Amino acid sequence: MSQYSFTGVIFDLDGTLINSVEDLADSMNIVLTGNHYPVHDLSAYKTFIGNGIRNLVNIALPESARDEHTIEECYRQMMDVYNNNCVNKTKPYEGIIDLLSILKSREMKLGVFSNKADVFTKKIVQTLLPGYFDVIMGLNAEALKKPNPYGVLQICKKLDVSHENMVFVGDSGIDMKTAINAGMYGVGVLWGFRTKEELLADGAKCLLQHPLDLIRLLEKGRIIR
Repeated sequence: MSQYSFTGVIFDLDGTLINSVEDLADSMNIVLTGNHYPVHDLSAYKTFIGNGIRNLVNIALPESARDEHTIEECYRQMMDVYNNNCVNKTKPYEGIIDLLSILKSREMKLGVFSNKADVFTKKIVQTLLPGYFDVIMGLNAEALKKPNPYGVLQICKKLDVSHENMVFVGDSGIDMKTAINAGMYGVGVLWGFRTKEELLADGAKCLLQHPLDLIRLLEKGRIIR
């Protein structure tokens, strides 16, 4: 078995650093109502989130309305509506600010990679979590969304940290698959939108009950992989 020292952490955004489900749900329901389609409750949106806004639009629309023209038009509307609502109710999870403050004080290199559109990823992080992250990246091309490892590997290059020395933290199976595809140590969080069973099934190395559990994990110094 090999041992690695971890010198950096890349975080998923929605369901990991921030609880954004209400703003996403409110925004998508505005679009659906405006187009005379049925709306969804918060529990449904927790299963819709994680694979990008275009995918969210596709899933939220009735099956009979999932033609390319309707998806594209509703996606355009969603981008406009969500831009005006993305920090209305969205907040960092309890303990996240404390976690980031400790990591920053210990000079860990920190990044964010999300399947949320890059413009929203940057806006939300810079508004709600300013000053903590060295690199913030969202989705710029559908082909590069998680679990494609391209984005997180680009962050590694920008941070000058080997992927083997990087922890990837997320709340979904997609995040754990991303970590595996990138050769990173995948850590699942249990306060997000998905289940313990999903995280473990998709390769989580360990699970966090609370954000500060990550500090205890890293304080072990070297983690056996």
